[in-house]
Amino acid sequence: MNNYEQDIKDTVSVLKDGGVILYPTDTIWGLGCDASNEKAIQRIIQIKHRDANKSFVLLMTDLKQLYKYIANPLPHLQEIVESFHSPTTLIYPGAINLPSSLFGPDGSIAVRITKDTFCRSLIKRLRQPIVSTSANLSGEPSPNYFQMVTESIHEQVDYVVQYRQEDRTIQEPSTILKLCDDGTLLRIR
Repeated sequence: MNNYEQDIKDTVSVLKDGGVILYPTDTIWGLGCDASNEKAIQRIIQIKHRDANKSFVLLMTDLKQLYKYIANPLPHLQEIVESFHSPTTLIYPGAINLPSSLFGPDGSIAVRITKDTFCRSLIKRLRQPIVSTSANLSGEPSPNYFQMVTESIHEQVDYVVQYRQEDRTIQEPSTILKLCDDGTLLRIR
């Protein structure tokens, strides 16, 4: 088994056991967990010293997976998502079937359909969306690459992914758009 495959296997095992991971996303380095595990979500809140009322981003592999978690998907949702050419997080109204700690104050959920092969492998093998939040203390700069993640974060997670640790490519956080009830998009970031 190669190192990449072993990293995937180890990461999924930790996620299934309710652990918190430090991992490379399609944007910046993040903290993650199984999106259905409330205890793991609460640990991320503690690690980041984050306001519990602030919602999280979920990574998913495709619209089929997304449809399980939103109450009223728009008929043209596929066209909207396919129009994104860079990592884009979309805030959807009417979140369902997930822990309420993942919802925004208005009952929305923030989701990014990831094209990153590592993240897609994790999600597919876990068979659940994964939480994605920057691997930093709340209010501190987001880590564009692995070496920017502080030691205090390393010490609090259950697994540090080996993949892409040497990559110093500057990554940016995703664009964030909100899908309004009338189908229009509002740029948040």
